[in-house]
Amino acid sequence: MFDSKTRTVVIVGAQWGDEGKGKLVDVLAERADWVVRYQGGANAGHTVHIGDESFVLHQIPSGILHPGVRCAIGNGVVLDPETLFTEVDELVRDGIDVEGRLYVSDRAHLVMPYHKLVDKESQASRAIGTTGRGIGPAYEDKAGRRGIRVVDLKHPDRLRELVQRGCDNANMRLAHFGSTQRANPEETLESVGRVSARLLALADDLSVALHRALGRGASVLMEGAQGSLLDVDHGTYPFVTSSSTTVGGAATGAGIAPTAIHAALGIVKAYTTRVGNGPLPTELDAELGERVRQLGNEFGATTGRPRRCGWFDAVVVRYAARVNGLTGLAVTKLDVLDTLDRVALCTGYRHGDEVLSEFPADITALEQLEPVYEWMDGWQQSTGDCRSMSELPAAARAYLARLEALVETPVRYVSVGTRRDQIIDVAPGSR
Repeated sequence: MFDSKTRTVVIVGAQWGDEGKGKLVDVLAERADWVVRYQGGANAGHTVHIGDESFVLHQIPSGILHPGVRCAIGNGVVLDPETLFTEVDELVRDGIDVEGRLYVSDRAHLVMPYHKLVDKESQASRAIGTTGRGIGPAYEDKAGRRGIRVVDLKHPDRLRELVQRGCDNANMRLAHFGSTQRANPEETLESVGRVSARLLALADDLSVALHRALGRGASVLMEGAQGSLLDVDHGTYPFVTSSSTTVGGAATGAGIAPTAIHAALGIVKAYTTRVGNGPLPTELDAELGERVRQLGNEFGATTGRPRRCGWFDAVVVRYAARVNGLTGLAVTKLDVLDTLDRVALCTGYRHGDEVLSEFPADITALEQLEPVYEWMDGWQQSTGDCRSMSELPAAARAYLARLEALVETPVRYVSVGTRRDQIIDVAPGSR
């Protein structure tokens, strides 16, 4: 995907998250000089399978598994320092060399203990189905101009003032919830103090570092969390995350110019899933949904929560292709459909006598629409050993071709299993 004209590539989820971004980042990272996370927090769960080993990464970019690749956490991320270093220590125990390869933007905001407390006690958070890791409250404090950034750890007096302010706001909210829990400023400062020196050792002006790296011709892979339909502006609001998950968020979340982005690869499952509440137009009935959930191991890497499953929704992905300016698709988990006798693609939504071809903003209306399906024969053959398009069953190739035509974006990669090597690179002109 990288060449002399394509040096900066954004990996973005084009559904409701959990599309398999971690694997694609891992596959492409060996050709990159830098891998950068640009939004989200420790609610992300990117799973990478290498041989018999599995790595679940929550905040550290998947590129850390490739020796020599520099990895960075951008200013658009809300960083949980305690879980960050738990993750670092686990990688080191597994023999992954992290020293000198991990950077954190000094402008990144921190998830504080009181953010997690507010998140867990909030009825609104439970209604939306958050992970309870303090992500939303941390973004709220960022927008409310009372957040704490990595750079603030350099100034103890200012940090104390900010922690007191944050605790006061959290306690006011906890009292409003009717909770007896309270945030303690001294305990919060003690918690931050345990990781402060270690975090500051990783801190850098990431915008400057990336600007200089790009000027030298470096290849940069930008890694997002969640998916486009969870974007705070473009997703199924209010059932969304608290950050910009789309490609536009990559520029602001890492401090690079939009013109520095050369390509955007949208990651999609061969079907559709989402976690928690909110619209899922193509949701399967209970029996088939459970079958697909088990076949695809559709349980959250971070929370273990079961994911809701549906047929592939071309209306959703075509919408994501437009708002992201996708230059290619990576279709993951094709192998999960291997045993089905027939498969469906949603081509539109029926509303009375009208068929909608564009994804609506009105989620109340969306819940009342009926998906229009195009049914295709299943292939009922294993695809796990296929390494080229020509090796795939004819019915699987037909399914991918129709998916590609409906989304109006070329398929560049097809994943047929969890392992790093179970992927088909669909080079232009190779079909």
